Amino acid sequence: MFVTKKIATKGDNVGVSFYAFFANKNDQPELLMEVATWWIQTHTLDHFVKATIIRDMVNASV
Repeated sequence: MFVTKKIATKGDNVGVSFYAFFANKNDQPELLMEVATWWIQTHTLDHFVKATIIRDMVNASV
C-alpha cells in the first residue's frame, strides 16, 4: 500500500493528501470524487493528514 511505503520511508509524522493516490493528471475523475467524498465529507479530514491515520482508517474498514 502506498501509505505504508511512505510511512516506512519518511517516518510516522509524514502527511498525505488524497491527491497522493493519483497520478498528476485527472484521468479517473469518478474515482477522484469518490476518494474526495470519503476524505472530506464522510470523515471531515483536513487536506493533509498524518499517513498513519489514513492507514489505520483503511485497515479498520477492510
